[in-house]
Amino acid sequence: MNRTLLIARREFAAYAKTVGFWLSLLAFPLFALVGGAVPILIKSSEPVRAVAIIEDGSRATGLAASVQDALRRDAERQRERQRLAMEKAAETTGTQAAGAGAAQGALASLSRQRLRIVGTPPEILAAAPGPARDAAVRRFLTDETPKDRRLDAVVFLDRDANGPAARVWTARATDDAVEDFIRDALRAANRKVVFESAGIDPSVVEETEKFRPTIGVFSPKSASGGEVSLRDKLPAIIGMAGGFLLWSLIITGASILLNSVMEEKSNKILEVLLSSASATEILTGKVLGVALLTVTVLLGWGVIGAAGLASFAPEQAAMVGDILLSGGMLVWFAAFMVGGYLMYAVLFAAIGAFCETPRDAQTLMGPIMMVLVIPIMTMTMAMTSPDAPAVKILSWIPFFTPFLMMARLPSDPPMIELAASMAGMFAFALLMVWVAGRAFRAGALSDVKLSWKAFGAAIGRGR
Repeated sequence: MNRTLLIARREFAAYAKTVGFWLSLLAFPLFALVGGAVPILIKSSEPVRAVAIIEDGSRATGLAASVQDALRRDAERQRERQRLAMEKAAETTGTQAAGAGAAQGALASLSRQRLRIVGTPPEILAAAPGPARDAAVRRFLTDETPKDRRLDAVVFLDRDANGPAARVWTARATDDAVEDFIRDALRAANRKVVFESAGIDPSVVEETEKFRPTIGVFSPKSASGGEVSLRDKLPAIIGMAGGFLLWSLIITGASILLNSVMEEKSNKILEVLLSSASATEILTGKVLGVALLTVTVLLGWGVIGAAGLASFAPEQAAMVGDILLSGGMLVWFAAFMVGGYLMYAVLFAAIGAFCETPRDAQTLMGPIMMVLVIPIMTMTMAMTSPDAPAVKILSWIPFFTPFLMMARLPSDPPMIELAASMAGMFAFALLMVWVAGRAFRAGALSDVKLSWKAFGAAIGRGR
């Protein structure tokens, strides 16, 4: 036992004393914050497109005004959404004031117009329809024209046998923002014409376009037994976040173990260790040491996340704390983490015992990582449709149980299902310990190159 603990302490210290470990510990919360901020930054920094609108002939009369109206209505809708969101953000006091101010700033930047209609350059208007006008349009969409006069798009409006139509010239072939806006605007214009031709008053059509329904969501499973609130949605969000966190922690810990064993195998350190401790003691010590390292990472992330949430959203932090503590979610999280880590850690350690370079490990790691993509692809579905047959079946497979059952936990699956899946996971984990222990012992004592055949033979011999 003393030798096992010594190996565990050595394994823990080998990583915990490095600067890279602490930097990586801080990197995940930082990247999570950046990942949430980047879409906002991209949207807020997106340029406002300068668009010239041209009615291409007498048949197009009135379409430019329809596009202008659509742009005005879009601006009104964005201002209304911004007003409602800012009212919610402003319902804060004390420590939440800074967060509310930041939210208001982000909402303001996201709600601005994405395009503006500008006057059509005289050179385009003067050009004869056809190649000459197309050439003039190209010049205003490229670097041939000074930046202050350059356009992002030129739209020619017309009517064909089916109704309003358009030709959109855009500076970037991949930018479809103007195309989408013009399509929606012409669809609205055609709808208005159809209604008016049916004898409906234009003012009625206008009022219909302005209507914005107020929708309330209710559920008998909500905390109040009525309207659904953020408190009712948080458990599902926490469950899915817990599943992703488990996946990240378990795979990270198992990968550290794989690299550690592989490095010691290539440097002949593993042979030195085997002269003073058994293969079982070495494997147990390494698994325990990296487990302590994984727990350290989890606690670090937990402290950073709790501090950040308590600082900027104390009310939401209280809700999260209540959900984690009152529903037993933390206990289930710990149980799934232990079982999942045990399964993958011993498997990766056994693979590492056969390898001396990362290239050697690719033979087995490739298929394993492909399998591990399945719970990542399924966890979102587990949050929205936790009782879907595919999700339920996959959550019973021990390799996927920790992640998918964690995501399904907020939907209150039957206790018998939880207990049975947990028992199956731990039974399979113990089987993996036995199998991986034999493979680790054989791999540590041999120079056989890793392959499925060699791995299976090592398990069968158990040397």
